[in-house]
Amino acid sequence: TNAWQMGTWDIINFSSTPSHILLTLALAMKLGLAPMHFWLPEVLQGTTLLTALIISTWQKLAPLTLIYLTINSMSTTILITLGLLSTLVGGWGGLNQTQTRKIMAYSSIAHLGWMFSIASISTNIMILNLIVYLTVTTALFCFLILTQSKTIQDTMMMWTLSPTMTSTMMILLLSVGGLPPLTGFMPKWLILDGLITQNLTQVAIIMAMATLLSLFFYLRLTYTTALTLSPNMLQTKFKWRLKPNMFSSLMMTSSSLSIFFLPMLPLILL
Repeated sequence: TNAWQMGTWDIINFSSTPSHILLTLALAMKLGLAPMHFWLPEVLQGTTLLTALIISTWQKLAPLTLIYLTINSMSTTILITLGLLSTLVGGWGGLNQTQTRKIMAYSSIAHLGWMFSIASISTNIMILNLIVYLTVTTALFCFLILTQSKTIQDTMMMWTLSPTMTSTMMILLLSVGGLPPLTGFMPKWLILDGLITQNLTQVAIIMAMATLLSLFFYLRLTYTTALTLSPNMLQTKFKWRLKPNMFSSLMMTSSSLSIFFLPMLPLILL
């Protein structure tokens, strides 16, 4: 549209309103933001856990880079509206899910909603949120890949593989939910502070309340993972200890950053 109306293929500066609206909606569909999110849960459910990890992390980098480059031409109202809607849809959609890949899909939608809401206010906070999201999501998917947990019921058997990993998974889920003093609280704190500073208090309140929806299914997954024991079947006695592989070291590194990175916040703000 920009090339047709203005005769230039430059994507950095848009001179017409339809151009930046179309670009925003196209990138929102690529990222899986509401209301263009319908493809993401179904695609993740139909793929392997490793492919779902790539779609949830690596695939987000290119669209977010384009958003970073064209943020000055985008409408703040549209970005905040998409962010609010994605946060609400990500919370509501994950409430009744039993498949871990669909839960992670709606979690991705909610997290990207937080990124979009702050994108036009502070790109630095958006990048920080992206880094935390990539780290936490990678850690969670590594746990799911190592244990082959595709449903919530499968997570109840995680203790038979590694009790230590079960405890770490519980803390990691609380970090994803944004509970202090874990790493996941850091971007939400900064985003809410940025919105309130820009006199968008109502938006900050709605997003904070919408986070409670996501926190509910994180806590439900935490409960089934660490606080629920499946029947003590005979085969569980012989299913002890994980075999180290490439995901083990990645899981340990990303889990440590996902849990203990909050004390670095004052250094980041300098």
